Amino acid sequence: MARALWFAVLAAGLAVGVFSLAVARAGAGYSFGGASAGAGAAELGAGYALLGVGLAAWMRPRQARLGAILVAASFAWFLLEWNNPAAGSAVVFTIGLVLYAAAPPLVAHAMLAYPDGRVGWWPGRLGLALGYAGSVLVLGLLAAAAFNPAAQGCAQCPRNLLLAGGSTGTYGSLNRAGIYVGLTWTLLVIVLAAAGLARATPARRRLAAPVAVAGCAYLGLVAADFAHSLHRSFFPDGLDRRLWLGEAAALCVLSLAVVWAWVRARRTRSALAQLVIELAESPPPGGLRDVLAGVLHDPSIQLAYPLADGRLADARYRAVELTGEVTPIVRGGQQVAFLSHRPGLLAEPALAEEVAATARLALDNERLQAEAWSQLEDLRASRARIVQAGDAERRRLVRDLHDGAQQRLVTLALALRLARTRPGAGLDPALAGRIDEAEDELRAALADLRELAQGIFPVILAEEGLSAAVEALAEAAPMEITALPGERLGSPVEAAAYFVVSEAVRRAAPSTLKVSAARRDSRLVVEVEGDNMPAEITDLQDRVGALDGTVTVARGPAGRATIRAEIPCES
Repeated sequence: MARALWFAVLAAGLAVGVFSLAVARAGAGYSFGGASAGAGAAELGAGYALLGVGLAAWMRPRQARLGAILVAASFAWFLLEWNNPAAGSAVVFTIGLVLYAAAPPLVAHAMLAYPDGRVGWWPGRLGLALGYAGSVLVLGLLAAAAFNPAAQGCAQCPRNLLLAGGSTGTYGSLNRAGIYVGLTWTLLVIVLAAAGLARATPARRRLAAPVAVAGCAYLGLVAADFAHSLHRSFFPDGLDRRLWLGEAAALCVLSLAVVWAWVRARRTRSALAQLVIELAESPPPGGLRDVLAGVLHDPSIQLAYPLADGRLADARYRAVELTGEVTPIVRGGQQVAFLSHRPGLLAEPALAEEVAATARLALDNERLQAEAWSQLEDLRASRARIVQAGDAERRRLVRDLHDGAQQRLVTLALALRLARTRPGAGLDPALAGRIDEAEDELRAALADLRELAQGIFPVILAEEGLSAAVEALAEAAPMEITALPGERLGSPVEAAAYFVVSEAVRRAAPSTLKVSAARRDSRLVVEVEGDNMPAEITDLQDRVGALDGTVTVARGPAGRATIRAEIPCES
């Protein structure tokens, strides 16, 4: 039934156009467009263009309302000729009297309601209500009720079926009122259309601008026609056919603007179909941006995913700064990604949804990868903070040992020495021997305490750096140093490198070790070679890994092994 209705409307529109042209040619003296071939072509071209575009939009689910308005506008455009004395029928003549001025508000309605057929802005609805009231009610129904063909000197006119005993003065007053209302509402709608474009989003503005410009041009010509008709109190003024031809051209341009939006959307959908083929090959992490850039022919495309902390990052957790026009990709009411692109690339609002639907799996994959990278980076930062907090606590313990227990032991040793050497002390030999033993124990305790502090965190490492700390370590262990850095590095880097060397010295077999530490590009490479190196180095891997470094053990012949640590110097 819908298909049959569509064909019926098409046939009726074609027939009305041919009939209107025939009426115009039969009553050439009363025709607004004239009876010339050019005028006939302009009349049929404008009306059929609106009819074709309206029927095509009618078949689109999202633009069915718009299609109905455009079809109605095409019929109204032809009805301009039906109040011609050559109409030959009272019914046709009466319809022409009521609806001859209905085309302008219908075209304005289509312009303001583009692209979905709904006028969501109340000032726009108010302007359209004024337009329909002025054109259909005042100039149409009320004026037709007061129009007496015989009194107006139209002896050839068919009978007016709506005549309600009006007079010539009433008919003229209604026409003047309708013309003033028409001039007002056409200019108001033009202003509202411009304001609607200004308040629209950039994507919707680029979509609606061609239709709005063509519609405003048509309404501007209609307003000029209203202004030109003020002195005659009759609309439209058929004496100036240039305005009518301009209106016909504007309607053709408006129809082409609607078709161009479809062509542009079709091209983008073809690109999306190619996107499906490209995504079937499963692009690598971060490759979706390259696929979109290639398919949509926009190398400036950037794809960013919102993280929990509000940052924007790509699939590899690299910070992204979006430039140009930004379109949010929304699914399920949630913004899953942001796509920046050249202006107008996704001008139709539904296209962003189609991109999201087409690349759904790839978007989810990259978004999850970005979140995983974010969590991994947070974990790395947390590990680094833990190591830094541990080193700070080690320094505090060493400082407390040095300023507390060590100083008390030194004070006690001095007190014993003073008691031992005080003149005239006259100490019993046995007591003197016990004091000597206490001094020996105190010296041993001080040595153990210094060794403990050195193991917790060597003071020389903090004060003089890695090279001095390793050289001090070599004084107490058989160690051959082949290379050491000549400059100071970051405190976390020096601490990690020192503990790699010290733990290797502590755990390896008592033999000569070879130690080297050298900076290579942006990394500090530490190598410790020795016998029976430990196989379990998890603690070293954790400490170095907190700085985004690596620790490996390479086994050699005769039980020799090398612990190799690479630590980023920027950490």
